[in-house]
Amino acid sequence: MEECKVTKLYDLTQTIAADLFKDAEYPWEVLPQISAFIMKLGETLPADRYQRQGENVWVAKSAKVAAAASITGPCIIDGDAEIRHCAFIRGNAIVGKGAVVGNSTELKNVVLFNGVQVPHYNYVGDSILGYKAHMGAGSITSNVKSDKTLVVIKGEQEQIPTGLKKVGAMLGDEVEVGCNSVLNPGTVIGRRGQVYPTSCVRGVIPADHIYKDREHVIARIQ
Repeated sequence: MEECKVTKLYDLTQTIAADLFKDAEYPWEVLPQISAFIMKLGETLPADRYQRQGENVWVAKSAKVAAAASITGPCIIDGDAEIRHCAFIRGNAIVGKGAVVGNSTELKNVVLFNGVQVPHYNYVGDSILGYKAHMGAGSITSNVKSDKTLVVIKGEQEQIPTGLKKVGAMLGDEVEVGCNSVLNPGTVIGRRGQVYPTSCVRGVIPADHIYKDREHVIARIQ
């Protein structure tokens, strides 16, 4: 599925993790590699710009991290990011420049590109969020199927097995997800896609489309 490829979803100049994707055709392929990539990259980060805090946690000196935030490595927090009160970063997380991880938001095995906002009560696990993607308050990624079988990416006419038990959502650049929405395992939303509040989304939503409900996915007016 062409619309699910890394090159169609992401501007790789907008992440410190660009090299993580260099051999990947589809973004979910990098999920098992995030931890090792952080460990390798972290050791190369310049000490004048990044501070090592605890075990395998690197935080840019320009980032703002609330005292009540919980951060477990491996983790990299890039410049001017904001980690707010009671944010919970469980490890294997890359937080991009200027990104916001808000109150009671939980991250696990994720890459947040620059400018991503997950500011209010979000759960983001085993997911890739592109440049300036935004998840409204209470919206979450569901990363494990109820029957615990391997996740399959399902387009209208094609399916791609991931070979992985845990896959959350792949959000392209500038995606907007409405409040209290659930993105089911293996959801892919193309660049500039929009999701109505309180939606339950699964499958592939094309770039520049609005998801109102399963029967109403319409092209945005350009």
